[in-house]
Parts: sequence; C-alpha cells; structure tokens
Amino acid sequence: MTSTGSFDSIHTAIATSDTTIAPSLPLLGLSLAELTAWVQQQGQPAYRGKQLHQWIYQQGARSLSEMSVFPKQWRAEQSEVVIGRSSLHYRSQAADGTVKFLLRLLDGQIIETVGIPTEKRLTVCVSSQVGCPMACDFCATGKGGFQRNLQRHEIVDQVLTVQEDFGQRVSNIVFMGMGEPLLNVDHVLGAVRSLNLDVGIGQRAITISTVGIPGRILRLAQHQLQATLAISLHASNQTLRETLIPSAHQYPLEALLDECREYVKITGRRVTFEYILLAGLNDGIQHAEELAGHLRGFQSHVNLIPYNPISEVDYQRPDEQRIQAFVTTLKKRHIAVSVRRPRGLEADAACGQLRASQIKAAIA
Repeated sequence: MTSTGSFDSIHTAIATSDTTIAPSLPLLGLSLAELTAWVQQQGQPAYRGKQLHQWIYQQGARSLSEMSVFPKQWRAEQSEVVIGRSSLHYRSQAADGTVKFLLRLLDGQIIETVGIPTEKRLTVCVSSQVGCPMACDFCATGKGGFQRNLQRHEIVDQVLTVQEDFGQRVSNIVFMGMGEPLLNVDHVLGAVRSLNLDVGIGQRAITISTVGIPGRILRLAQHQLQATLAISLHASNQTLRETLIPSAHQYPLEALLDECREYVKITGRRVTFEYILLAGLNDGIQHAEELAGHLRGFQSHVNLIPYNPISEVDYQRPDEQRIQAFVTTLKKRHIAVSVRRPRGLEADAACGQLRASQIKAAIA
C-alpha cells in the first residue's frame, strides 16, 4: 500500500485558486484532480480526466495523439499540448545489469538517470538539477557546472523511463543523481507527491539525499513525509568536510547534526549518513572513531560508499581491509552501519561520469 503522508499540505504550484491550468504546462506530474480540471477546461467531461491519467502514468503515452479513447478532432485541436517526456540520448549497460541513461529534455539539456536492478528490487537514481552548484571535489557532476533546476515532470519522467526500459515496476527511488535536491525543494516535493500518488511508489521507498542546506532540512521535516532523509556527510570533521564539499563552510558540521537531530524529533524517522570512503583521506580508524563520537545516541544509520573513481581527480577507493576496519570500528561503538557496493562500473555509473564523457566526445 502506498503512503499518502501529508501531501495535502504540500503546495505544488500547479492549480490556481480557480483550478485553471496553463495550456502550455506539461501534463506529466499533474494529479488526477488537476488533469480532470484541465480536460474540463478543454471542453471534455470529467471522466476524461481518469482516462488521461491512465494514459500518462500507466500506458506511458508521449503525446495526446496516441490516446485513441479521445475524439480525433479534439486531439488535433490540442496539438501544441505536451506530456513532457524526454527522449533517450544514450544508454549504457554494465555486466551487473545496471543501466545508465542520458536523457535529452525538451530544451535540449541532458541529464543522467540510473536503473539499478537486484533480485527483488528495481531502484532508480534520479537527478534533481541539470549539473550541480555544490562542486564537491570528488564528484564528476560538480566538475561540469550548474545549468538549472529540473521541473516536477522532468523528475517523474526519469522513473517512467526506467520502468519502460526494464519492463517492470520501479520499487525504490533515490534522489542521488545530478544536483542538490534541497536547492530545488518545491519541484522535488511535487515530484515525490506525483511518484507516490500517481505512479504508485510508497513514500518509504523514496530517499532524498542532501549535503545539508541551512533551514531546508527542517522545512522538509514540516511536511512529515515518510521518505528517508540521507545526509551526504563524507567527512568526520569540519575541516576535512570543507575540503571535500566547498559549500560546507556555510554550514558547520555541528549545526548540520543539530538540525538532523531536530528532524528526528519532528518526524520520528532515523537519518541516513552517507560517507564516501576515499583512500588515505577519510578512511582511517581515527576518522571512524571521530564519526562515531558525533553519532553517539543518534537515531541514525551510516551508509559507507567505497569511492567510484573518476578521471578528473586522483581520489582512489580504499582496499577491502581498510573498509572492514572502518566498519568494525563503528560497530564496536554501536553505530548502525552498512557498505554500499558499487554498481555499474563499466557503465560510467558514478554520478556525472557518463554525461561528462559524452559531452567530451561531442566536442572532441
């Protein structure tokens, strides 16, 4: 059963007070109520809203012309209306089944999406921005600069694209692709609402990852979502974190942790801390001890991520012995921890890698 949570309180900035919807607005991402209002504006009976909703979210229609249940003349009159689907620019598949997609948006911008299959799940790693302004030193996306925020329909489209490609329902969504989700919070919340209520993915199966934006974590908490909050921590102290994440100088580590503790109080949900292990930099026993000290008594979970190397920087993945020593140290301090093993190495699946390689090839 999907969880609707508090989506009634989320302002999606779609319908005005008189429920008039702009004719040029992409239909993807609109709710059943909004689509019903739209078809009525176009002179169709209310029941057409449900049909439109089914064609968009269940049958994957990319234009109104495909929707044979609607009168042919009416479809012709709506020729300028767009669903809002992207086109496939490039597809790369790894031996483990992971598929990396480059999707071309309606304005020509290109974003990345990753489909990650396991025995019982199909997870989609979605982007929230074109590029990323955070410029994390180890991340390929940050090396490419920032273009713009993604709109709600452009986020939902990524999930539908992966479902269609794999021929099975997506079970989990992680906002861990290109961009900083909490710098695009309105469209991200709107997309989460649509993915939950329109696509049918439970809130608890959705994870929103952030480096930590002042005030935005508590803003997220106010909505009482059942989605998981993941903090891209990657360092055990402020000095090291500022080296890896330039924006961290605006947000001291202790302030970030205090806001996370408040998030737990408000939502009752634990926080996941993501920690990329970089050989010889943040993967020592002393770093594990320091991290454990910060999280003592915290309702949290640490997700260790051995680094997926990129060509632009010299960081390397630690060997297995150092990874296990880090894990053991945290467990001895009673910190919940797991290791996320890299997927899709042959597909350039580290965030930003495939897009960067394709852009380089195009201008070579």
